[in-house]
Amino acid sequence: NRKHIPIKIGVGLNTGDCCVGNMGADQRFNYSVLGDDVNLASRLEGQSKPYGVGVVIGPRTKEQATGYAVLELDLIKVKGKTRPVNIYALLGRKAVLDSPEFKSQEEKHNRMLSAYRGQNWNEAAGLLAECRGMAFDLKTLYDIYEERIKTFQAAPPPRDWDGTFTATSK
Repeated sequence: NRKHIPIKIGVGLNTGDCCVGNMGADQRFNYSVLGDDVNLASRLEGQSKPYGVGVVIGPRTKEQATGYAVLELDLIKVKGKTRPVNIYALLGRKAVLDSPEFKSQEEKHNRMLSAYRGQNWNEAAGLLAECRGMAFDLKTLYDIYEERIKTFQAAPPPRDWDGTFTATSK
């Protein structure tokens, strides 16, 4: 008869090589996992809250998740990395992927990202407004892009900007 209190957590998934096992010296060791792809997975988990999604996946995981509904979140340079990576939100299984609602939002969302990266701020803002009223509630994500667009309209990035956002938190 206890009140149900939901727990919301973020998950970061990445695919790649790693080293798993007991690490350390004879006197002090710990079962752990090490590797560049593990570090990226940890950074992806840390982005779930700022982007307002439950599961953030890396590019290699996205390549292998062909039967899942996935939307690109951003091109981001995570803490500890020098090269940006595309990150994605995992939104559902095949039934979601095949739904007309997802297909419609995916198309509009991708057009918005393209306009944003092409520095077509008015077009990006218009598409963003349309995305907000669609089936998948990505309010936090779209709030981020709305703020960025307003900032860039006032002070545009350099012409050669590739759309990369640099994350300042893990």
